[in-house]
Amino acid sequence: MKTTIIKATTFVCITSLMLACQSQTKKEEPTTVTIDKEQIKKEIQAKETEFAATYNSGVVKNIGYYADDATSFYQNRKPLVGKDSIIAFLQSDVIGNTDKISFTTNEVFVSENGNMVVEVGSFTVVDSTNTPFNTGNYMTLFEKRNGSYVAVRDMSASDRPIK
Repeated sequence: MKTTIIKATTFVCITSLMLACQSQTKKEEPTTVTIDKEQIKKEIQAKETEFAATYNSGVVKNIGYYADDATSFYQNRKPLVGKDSIIAFLQSDVIGNTDKISFTTNEVFVSENGNMVVEVGSFTVVDSTNTPFNTGNYMTLFEKRNGSYVAVRDMSASDRPIK
């Protein structure tokens, strides 16, 4: 009887050890995502160009730039929280405005899986005679949602001296 218990215990131990070793050797390799940083930079620049064109038209509307839960940090004011708040601010800003803005994507920093992008860019504002009077820089954090990048946080800083 003792021999049978010892044989059974030994069999269970050896089988458990073999199964444990076997499952470790069969681990799947993690899949790698190929990130085309230049393509993402072009995609982000296209979003910036569309944003500027919409703003410059004087009719600010939802163009899919901001996420519903976005926060925007403009200079000399409290953060604008939520897409509706941001769009309302932009709409009030374009009333009677003949100035035009343009954005240039200088760099993008892409997460390993490509779902998040930090954009570093510059902007130029020109008056009705196309003379630049304000320039500066900005950073925007984009997150890929439903297959498209949307801005979830952004902030800017003017190069213009404070009066």
